[in-house]
Amino acid sequence: MPERETPAGTMDDVDVVTRSVLTASRLLVGVSARSLAAVEERVTLPQFRMLVVLSTRGATKLVALADLLQVAPSTAMRMVDRLIAAGLADRKSNPANRRETLLQLTEEGRRTVADVTARRRTAIAEIVERLTPTQRLALIEALAAFNEAGGEPLAPAQDDTESHPLGWAMDGPPVAGDA
Repeated sequence: MPERETPAGTMDDVDVVTRSVLTASRLLVGVSARSLAAVEERVTLPQFRMLVVLSTRGATKLVALADLLQVAPSTAMRMVDRLIAAGLADRKSNPANRRETLLQLTEEGRRTVADVTARRRTAIAEIVERLTPTQRLALIEALAAFNEAGGEPLAPAQDDTESHPLGWAMDGPPVAGDA
């Protein structure tokens, strides 16, 4: 693949960079949509995001889950009910406070997150393989700077099973009783 030259005067042009990032974002949204295709009849994108949050946080109270997803607790409850009906999540009593209910993934829910994440990783790797080594290095440097500017931590390595499956940042370590 031939390397593209940077047009003169664009190094400081925020609009050119923004357009490039928007184009890359469109590509990544397409990859994301295709990675969800196998489960789209069972799970919507917002529901999948909830599965990812439960995957990274572990058992979580509804209010904390709603806050992390930036939705109303009633909206989160409807999403949870659908995930429970699909066999992807369930409720359990909080061992630290039996009056509280915690939401967690089922084994099928964990498998769903892992499968979608693996498809997404494969699709992205296929795109990256088309780049030259020089382009890959430039992309790593550019994305590292972009992610740092946006406050997003690095996505996990392929063999890292404890980090954020899709790279979404979470505040602090998983805590079952988060409020």
